[in-house]
Amino acid sequence: MAITKQELVERARAIAPGIAARAQQTEVQRKPHDDNIKEMVDAGLMPVLLPKRWGGHELGLDAHMEIVEVISSACMSTGWIAGFYMGHHFFVTKFSERAQADVFADGPTCLLPATTNSLMKAKKVTGGWEISGRATWGSGIMHATWALVSADTDDGRRVFLIPASDTRFDDVWFMSGMAGTGSNDIVVDGAFVPEHRGLLMESFMAGPTEGSRIHENPFYSMPLMPFIYNEIAGFFSGGLAGAVDAFETTIKKRVITHSEQATRERPHNHIQLGSAIASSIVAKELARSIVRQTMPLIGGEFDLETRLRLKAQAGFLADHCRRTINEMMNRSGATNFQSSAPLQRFFRDVNTVAIHAFWDWEVAFEQLGRHRVGLAPNNPLV
Repeated sequence: MAITKQELVERARAIAPGIAARAQQTEVQRKPHDDNIKEMVDAGLMPVLLPKRWGGHELGLDAHMEIVEVISSACMSTGWIAGFYMGHHFFVTKFSERAQADVFADGPTCLLPATTNSLMKAKKVTGGWEISGRATWGSGIMHATWALVSADTDDGRRVFLIPASDTRFDDVWFMSGMAGTGSNDIVVDGAFVPEHRGLLMESFMAGPTEGSRIHENPFYSMPLMPFIYNEIAGFFSGGLAGAVDAFETTIKKRVITHSEQATRERPHNHIQLGSAIASSIVAKELARSIVRQTMPLIGGEFDLETRLRLKAQAGFLADHCRRTINEMMNRSGATNFQSSAPLQRFFRDVNTVAIHAFWDWEVAFEQLGRHRVGLAPNNPLV
């Protein structure tokens, strides 16, 4: 029988405590803990969105969101990589059928970092391209089996699928937040990429492609940016949920040093905790709302108004979670700045990733506001 969303979510919940216990070690070693990746792969989480044609579960955006939410509540760095590894199976379906067959020849799990922030060149050669250069922000490269990079060609920018064995990483990821993602630079030195594993960036971003049309499910033909807003929704709501759990533990146990007052007995601490819990509930509802708004549109048109509303809500979600965690951190006491304290890790992680260009809240709000007064977008990421 086909696996269900609930089964996968329960599997994620079963491994989440171990991931949380390894969160500090993940951060110290500056990459996802090997056991985290192995447990997620063994639990069958990665191919949640992969077409059944290639052995995947072919579930929906809601399943992806809830799994990412669970993992991110344990460790945001691991949740970030998990969300991409699961979500980037969707990216592969944009490429030719032959390219998809290459990627999934060894099974339905592909660990694929994807970055279009590339300083790469592609030289046309017989049968394909020769790729050289560097791609920054390579989230997922530390355990990768394949990589997606972009490069300029004579007929425009293209994205390419390259086996991880044809790449190397440059160890440059020294960050105060999201340190455990291991998002090092991806370096390619003259790798040959066959013709069928390249795709024009414009086609990759737009929606339907020759590769996506081999699947009956219209999900694989949705545009890239609306997909990405859904891909990260559970990351933020999950991270906030994990931070609230850490804050609740603080409220229950903390005793003020000089006054010897127990915070669990102080009314204003009750208000602070209640506010944090309510904010987390709102974040979870908004993450689910983004998914609920998107799923009925699959197979139809994602017009500009829809894209901008989804982008604005993704920006609002990121900023809401950032503000809520910052408020908790300000009220939690100096001991929560110890490197072993989970709350400070959520604090640094959310502040690092909330300013990502794809869901920068000020840019997102500006684009929706411009649209409503009759002006065209002035940012390409819509």
